[in-house]
Amino acid sequence: MAPTRRRRLLCFLGILLNALIGVMCEAELSFTLEPSDIIAVQEQPLMLHCQVDGIPPITTQWRRNGLLLTQDQHHTTFINGSLLIAHFQKTKSDGSSDEGDYECIAQNSFGLVVSRKARIQAATMADFHVQPESVHAEESGVARFQCQIHGLPEPVISWEKDSRPVDTSNERYTLLPTGVLQITGVREEDSGRFCCVAHNSAGVKHSAEALLTVSGSQSSVYKEPVIVVGPENLTLTVHQTAILECVATGYPRPIVSWSRLDGRPIGVEGIQVLGTGNLMISDVGVEHSGVYVCAANKPGTRVRRTAQGRLVVQAPAEFVQPPQSIARPVGTTAIFTCQARGEPEPQLTWLKNGQILEPGGHVKLRNNNSTLTIYGISQNDEAIYQCIAENSAGSTQASARLTVLWADGLPGVPTHVEAEALSPTTIQVSWREPDKNTQDIIGYVLHIRRTSDPAEMEYEEAVSKVTLQQIIRDLEPSTNYTFYVKAYTSHGASKPSDSVTESTHGEVPAPPSLYTKVVNGSVVQATWESSSKMGQPQGFRLYYRRAHTPLFTGPIAFPRNVTQYNITHLDSSLVYEIKLIAHNQHGDGNATIRFVSLREAVAKSVLDGPCDCVKDEQGKTSTTGIIIGIHIGITCIIFCVLFLVFSYRGRLMMCKTVQATPQAGNGAAVDSSSSSQGASGLNGAARREMEVNGSAARKKAVDSNELESLFMQPNTREMCMSDSYMLNNTQLSTIPLDEFAVERETQFRETPVAGAAQQDQG
Repeated sequence: MAPTRRRRLLCFLGILLNALIGVMCEAELSFTLEPSDIIAVQEQPLMLHCQVDGIPPITTQWRRNGLLLTQDQHHTTFINGSLLIAHFQKTKSDGSSDEGDYECIAQNSFGLVVSRKARIQAATMADFHVQPESVHAEESGVARFQCQIHGLPEPVISWEKDSRPVDTSNERYTLLPTGVLQITGVREEDSGRFCCVAHNSAGVKHSAEALLTVSGSQSSVYKEPVIVVGPENLTLTVHQTAILECVATGYPRPIVSWSRLDGRPIGVEGIQVLGTGNLMISDVGVEHSGVYVCAANKPGTRVRRTAQGRLVVQAPAEFVQPPQSIARPVGTTAIFTCQARGEPEPQLTWLKNGQILEPGGHVKLRNNNSTLTIYGISQNDEAIYQCIAENSAGSTQASARLTVLWADGLPGVPTHVEAEALSPTTIQVSWREPDKNTQDIIGYVLHIRRTSDPAEMEYEEAVSKVTLQQIIRDLEPSTNYTFYVKAYTSHGASKPSDSVTESTHGEVPAPPSLYTKVVNGSVVQATWESSSKMGQPQGFRLYYRRAHTPLFTGPIAFPRNVTQYNITHLDSSLVYEIKLIAHNQHGDGNATIRFVSLREAVAKSVLDGPCDCVKDEQGKTSTTGIIIGIHIGITCIIFCVLFLVFSYRGRLMMCKTVQATPQAGNGAAVDSSSSSQGASGLNGAARREMEVNGSAARKKAVDSNELESLFMQPNTREMCMSDSYMLNNTQLSTIPLDEFAVERETQFRETPVAGAAQQDQG
């Protein structure tokens, strides 16, 4: 339902409910105390409590296992509702029994309620089904005795040694509530006869005796850790105590630890370790459910043995949201909500005045019985409704009353209800005023649903009292809808009008998607897809023609399951127009048109042809990337080689210039002590340098400070001098002399430098 409609309806119903008189009666029938589960003692009196609150007179009855109990000398019901069983008997002379499920039933003029079921059982004590067995243990070892017995209530187990109670103050003795006796660090004095004693309200029983013998110690012999007894799988109810046993042996004595298989911490609250490794969890809750792992670790190593057991904790049903009493005008809808939790998940059952409520007609149960909806309520629906939540751990109940508001002068039924389809999504509904009691009408409510939907899918639209028609929008095409109308006053609603059914108009199909593909110079393939919007097509019609010519070729008809066609015998030099129309029983939809050129026979459709070029593009991109990468790599290598060559040559020129500086200052030739090849090379270079100096003297001199900063740094000069002696004749002869002379020209261009060199020489 659209938000606008919902707001209008809520506003209208709010005005109506504010005008209602006497919404609730002064009190409702409910339990203040319900019977509880009891374990009764044979031939002893038993009292079951039940207290009810409500408007008198209230009658109280009891039933056992679904059958009413008669008042006799054995069963007495008190005025407050409690039941007394004079002498509880598990089995009577006639074969009947006082055991069973008891329910308290209370009734007054407003309805009937039923209490929770209370299970009554007789206290019993069976024979031991597990007797203790004799044990032979080594000194400093572990001895374990066990006995098991069934009884109601659960028997309390204790142990005797040589007909005397076991000394529980001895920390080496561990008594588990499960009937297990553990003795650690066994000594010779522990030898004797052990007996298990069980007692509850039904009596006391002794088990058979078991003998403990102790032999000499072999504790110095290394033994791998072994878990003798691991934890068992347990199923308990919340607030009980869980005992997870773990007994391990070995030498040296293993260290016992506990963990959860799911990795969650065990916690500390309510957790206790009994003896040398037994885990006790007091007041268990659902959060304690899980798999527990006992580990026996060899001290100082990672050697360990493990055993595991599953703990399942059940929780009786309890209400998260109990049903609430409500009052509704006749003809309206009443909704009760009931939500419960527990472990396992509770099952919900509804009662009407103590009888199981079966859904059907105007009564619906939804959401796993958590929601009870009653449509078009009448006086017969006024009752007390109960929600029963039950699982294997227990049951609980909650009640609520439905009050049906009825007043004299309610309006009559609207008449002449008619519906007319206006379009595929709209229907107009009209009606006439009721024949009586129209003066107090405050409005109408139009009820709408798809005819194929269940009644709970119905929705409403509020209509002003001066408007006797309504257009319902946002409907589905070609769909049947059912309508009826109610008139409302401040006292309540009229009975529903007669229902009327109308179908919306059908829709023509939406334009299909059309794709074209040039197969060759004379064939075009057309492919199409129908649209999911609007009406569904029954078929397609295909037309084609030369562009800008008046007549189409076609139609070529196809059923709805055909989605492809090849148009042949086309002229490769022309452009063609292709048109596709989807149709159904309501008419033709809008056409989809495409233009195709055949001039390039191998090309795909110009406009809408599907393209499968991802693979080619990926290949092109991959090849282009490889070529570009190779070019970049080669370019980098070339630049690096050139940089190294030129930097090396420049450094060589600088060094030779610094070496030649004192020779130029003295005007002397190179020392004759040089090798003949080296001397001739240098003399030739010196002669040319002198010639260059003659002409360079006439040029403008450069700043002597700049020359000093370039050539007179001691570190650079020494380095170059040392490098120059490492050059062989071949290296010197490969340097072009004209380049060498130009470098020296820069060196001797400044006269003061030569003068300074002569002073040094002198």
